[in-house]
Amino acid sequence: MSTHDTFSSSYVTTKDGVAIYYKDWGPKDAQPIMFHHGWPLSSDDWDAQMLFFVQHGYRVVAHDRRGHGRSQQVGENHDMDHYAADAFAVVEHLDLKNAVHIGHSTGGGEVARYVAKFGEPAGRVAKAVLVSAIPPLMLKTEGNPGGLPREVFDGFRDALAANRSQFYLDVASGPFYGFNRPGAKVAQGTIWNWWRQGMAGSAKAHYDGIKTFSETDQTDDLKTITVPTLILHGDDDQVVPYKDAAELSAKLVKGATLKIYKGYPHGMLTTEAETLNADLLAFIKG
Repeated sequence: MSTHDTFSSSYVTTKDGVAIYYKDWGPKDAQPIMFHHGWPLSSDDWDAQMLFFVQHGYRVVAHDRRGHGRSQQVGENHDMDHYAADAFAVVEHLDLKNAVHIGHSTGGGEVARYVAKFGEPAGRVAKAVLVSAIPPLMLKTEGNPGGLPREVFDGFRDALAANRSQFYLDVASGPFYGFNRPGAKVAQGTIWNWWRQGMAGSAKAHYDGIKTFSETDQTDDLKTITVPTLILHGDDDQVVPYKDAAELSAKLVKGATLKIYKGYPHGMLTTEAETLNADLLAFIKG
């Protein structure tokens, strides 16, 4: 018997044959909350939220995106359509209804695409939350003058290809959590945990994922969303600048609620978990 067979209850196979790892905690008859992680991490990045919400009586579900964490390290189809379809494979497998979908960073893009493509049949999606999320578009283009130039993302690709381990250590030690700011309270364990999650995934999936998170225009996805949506972002996000992300997204999603946190970094779900969890709970209950 293979390891995969032994743990088959924690995996679902997608329509294109990819094994996706997931966690499913809490009462099966409770309202589900599904978490979508950022690049290049895994469902482990949601520990602080999953423990909090399971203690509040919710069913919490999170998966590792294809090529990330414990999911299969396939060499192709690392794009937003497949990311959303992978999430739907988990939802369908567990038959989740009335679920709240919460996405961080690239996972926020995944949520936007998921709700746009798989929000029907009615009853599957109750609410959506985009946290420090990439939509509508990160890349600077004629139509998106406030975006980041392609050279930034080329730099990411070059650094990943040259020394992925060092690159991930640098990201986690610096801009991701704002640990490069004067007076920042640096948590070494947080840095190593980010590095650990990143290095568990596939270099190919992560390399291809840079193009996906930087070049996918999700304007139409956002316009399609009709469920109650909360958009959260820190104004000191050095990875996904909020003015070209959260502020634009809030204008595109009908009736969205926007909250900008003063001084919070990209990884605020970890560094400011207490505040974020309370705000997420209030929105879900509201």
